[in-house]
Amino acid sequence: MTTAAVIGGGVIGGGWVARFLLNGWDVQVYDPDPEAERKIGEVLANARRSLPGLSDQAMPAEGKLRFCETMEDAVMPAQWVIESVPERLELKRKVYRQIQDHEGASVPICSSTSGFKPSELADGAKHPESIMVLHPFNPVYLLPLVEVVGHPGTEPGFIEDAKEMLTGLGMYPLVVRKEIDAHIADRFLEAVWREALWLVKDGIATTEEIDDAIRYGFGIRWAQMGLFETYRVAGGEAGMKHFMAQFGPALKWPWTKLMDVPDFTDELVDLIASQSDAQSGAYSIRELERIRDNNLVAMMRALKAQDWGAGAVLNAVDATRKVEPEDFSQPIVTVARAVPLDWTDYNGHMNEARYLQAFGDATDRFMEIIGCDAEYIASGGSYFTAETHIRHLDEVHAGARIEVRTQVLLGEGKKMHLFHEMYEGERLLATGEHMLIHVSLETRKASVPATHIEAKLAAIAAEHANLPSPEGAGAAVRAAK
Repeated sequence: MTTAAVIGGGVIGGGWVARFLLNGWDVQVYDPDPEAERKIGEVLANARRSLPGLSDQAMPAEGKLRFCETMEDAVMPAQWVIESVPERLELKRKVYRQIQDHEGASVPICSSTSGFKPSELADGAKHPESIMVLHPFNPVYLLPLVEVVGHPGTEPGFIEDAKEMLTGLGMYPLVVRKEIDAHIADRFLEAVWREALWLVKDGIATTEEIDDAIRYGFGIRWAQMGLFETYRVAGGEAGMKHFMAQFGPALKWPWTKLMDVPDFTDELVDLIASQSDAQSGAYSIRELERIRDNNLVAMMRALKAQDWGAGAVLNAVDATRKVEPEDFSQPIVTVARAVPLDWTDYNGHMNEARYLQAFGDATDRFMEIIGCDAEYIASGGSYFTAETHIRHLDEVHAGARIEVRTQVLLGEGKKMHLFHEMYEGERLLATGEHMLIHVSLETRKASVPATHIEAKLAAIAAEHANLPSPEGAGAAVRAAK
């Protein structure tokens, strides 16, 4: 079991706790705030509801969470220390001194800082080589990007170890080549933020209108292609050179005030705060977080379907979680996952169409197990579903862990007759019965499967013939003889 220590349990620290914990790590937290346990508990509730829905494989069993009375108690058994205290340089340095009084140089101390360079953080530390930056983005438990920043004295192995650790958490480590104030991403955000402040101050736009410009326009483009790839597409068939030639002169035009900053007067602060209240004040912070999480999960799941951007990161971690069955004497677990947010309907439970999707995924997985995988399908053979019957026996909600167990009722010649049972724990939720016919994709007609597939299917069918017939089998789909 791997243990992480999180020092500071605010918005970012709480997100780190959730990311580690829900990926099977034990987490030990130190935060002197008497409300820390409540606040982290609320973040965890949102994460438990949303994060598992990004995975199409079963996530690891949740780790153990412990709140510690002292910083020393939190860090002593940890393999990684995540520092997420407020952005005050001397406070961070004080934390490192306290940690390194008890931990040696072998444990990396990783700051979540959005602005300080690691060399600044490490100045005066007993073991400066152990200090680095892992800068995540809120919500940490959903967004994959982490900027990994070392300084010239950082132990090189820690950078590689951090990349491996973050990848295992389903995150995307972006190693910053040279340390710089605010790293990479926040420098973009700061530029947009400065321009937005001027637009509000000068009465050009309200906070809501500025947000609309982002979320209805370039924000959607950036979510899946970033900046340069978006502009490459904007250049048309002529590509990036054409875009640069066409729009490059605009850089000399007075379009921006990025080199100037409006004074943060009381009037400007009040103006922005009042507009923000009018825009979003009808929702609590927790409601806004859940709305944000719903949208992020839906967008990233769409990207998963295209194996693009953040979706490719999620697919890669799913691939590491796929378990190959070894025991064919019992029904085979073909789906083990959480119910994602976008599978629920207006009643708050899983939409009936998603039961079919889950059973379809189970059939696809079983086809892989017997050798009817993507390579085989590309060669010209596959199974088509001829009959389907689903019984909806109980409801299930977003975040619930479901498992589909598949029994072969018939597996010979061109026919494959499957019976799926969906469970939450040992509570039976639904059954799906499917009759499939092997076809040639060239003729689109029934055909005998390849020898290796026919043999594997027959072997499993022989094992499953010793099992009792499941309740409901044959009620609508022709029973095997």
